[in-house]
Formats: sequence, structure tokens, C-alpha cells
Amino acid sequence: MPQFKTSRSAILMLAVGLLLGMPVAADTDAEIVASREKGLQIATEQKQRDTGWGDSESNVLMVLRDASGNESIRRMRTLALEVTGDGDKSLIIFDEPRDVRGSAFLSHSHPTAEDDQWLYLPAINRTRRIASRNKSGPFMASEFAYEDMSSFELAKYQFRYLRDEAVNGVMCYVIERLPADKFSGYSKTIAWVDKEHYRVQKIEFYDKKQSLLKTLTASDYQLYLNKYWRPMLLRMQNHQTGKSTDLIVEELQFNVGRSAADFDVNVLERLR
Repeated sequence: MPQFKTSRSAILMLAVGLLLGMPVAADTDAEIVASREKGLQIATEQKQRDTGWGDSESNVLMVLRDASGNESIRRMRTLALEVTGDGDKSLIIFDEPRDVRGSAFLSHSHPTAEDDQWLYLPAINRTRRIASRNKSGPFMASEFAYEDMSSFELAKYQFRYLRDEAVNGVMCYVIERLPADKFSGYSKTIAWVDKEHYRVQKIEFYDKKQSLLKTLTASDYQLYLNKYWRPMLLRMQNHQTGKSTDLIVEELQFNVGRSAADFDVNVLERLR
């Protein structure tokens, strides 16, 4: 008889727990849906505010820093073209030092399809296509990955709003971004987007084991064409290796007359 009472009591407790848990689960589901909707709204506004810039060209200093603080410097030119109905195109040409001079990286981003990326290395006089499964690899020995060099496209992620939080005195939306690409090197990224101008202030990148891999900080924003904000300094810090890479924009111009022909893969081997 005591055993029966114990079993009956346990069953009653389980039933009560399930009943009490049902509204909580429903509320949680509703909160998840709401957070996803808000995350997408924030990301959509971020994308819309950076639409219509056309084309640009810049001179950039790349500073590679090892775990001991030793630095090596590279100079490069970057060209970019906004494409209506598709992702942006970009071309990076290295000018210094001598061992990387003439190296070039071309990227054709796409909202839903896999991005097309190529790397030209003058030492072997060959253009190599970057396979999708290799896009998590380091870009030219930096802390940026090949996939970091693509344009921001909404369809590449599932978004979720997490909270509001200040970064360096700037109030931001904090949103989680889950990559749709199965070959992405990240399980997720968390972005801090400022509430006034929708500029990215910081992004945390998490590896496939859900561990923090690296953090990107964007600073020294400048306004162009009275509408488009661009950071003059991007710093990618790798927390697992202690290495970091700075991208410092020395000069930036818009509407320089670039066209799709400047971003054809056949131009890579003709660059100087």
C-alpha cells in the first residue's frame, strides 16, 4: 500500500508539473517568434540604410599582428560594386610588400546561392577558385576568413534579437545571426548594431564548438554622400590564438565609375 501511494503521488506531481509547464512553454515559443521577427526587422533596416551607394574604391592598410605583438604590414586597393537584385562584387589587389604584390582576391556575393570567390597568386601565375568548404580558411594569412569578405545578405542568416546593450557609450541592438551555409566556419555570430544609425559596432564569432573564436570591432566611422557610414578601422581579434588583424582605410571614394567588367574573373591575371 505505501508503494502505491508513492507512485500515485509521483504521477500527480508529474501531471501538475506538465499542466503548469504548458503556458510557460507557449509563452517561450511566442517570445522566440517575436525575437526572430525583431531580429529580422533590425537586420533589414541595417541593409536598407546601406543601399544605393553604387561603387567605391579605397586604399587600405592591413596590419597583421602575432600573439607576441610583432607586426607585418600590407597595402592593398579594394574595389566594390553594388549589384541590383544580387550580392555585391568586390576586388582586392595587394601592392605591398613585394612577396604579395599582384595577388588579388575577387568575390561575387549572392543572397541565396553560394558565393563565388577566386584568388590569383602571381608567384604561380594561376587563378584558384575558393571552394565552398574552404571559405572558413584564413584570408591571406590574416584573422579574417574568406567568408568574412562577402557582402552582408539577409538570406544568409536566421536572426534573433537578444537585448539592448551599450558599447563604448553607444546604445545598440544585440542580435544573433545563425548562418544558413552548412560550410560556414561559424556556429553563430552576435552583432551589436547601434540604434541611431544601424552601424555595426562589434561582432562576436563562435566556432563550431560554440566557443568564442574572435571579435570584430568597427570604429572611427565617417559619413559619405550624406548617407553612408563606413568604419575607418576594423580590428579582428582571435581569442584562441592571440593574433589580430587591423584593416585601416586610408582613402575612400564613391562613384568612381566602376562597372561589372572590372569584376570579371578574367581580369585577375591582367592586373598590375
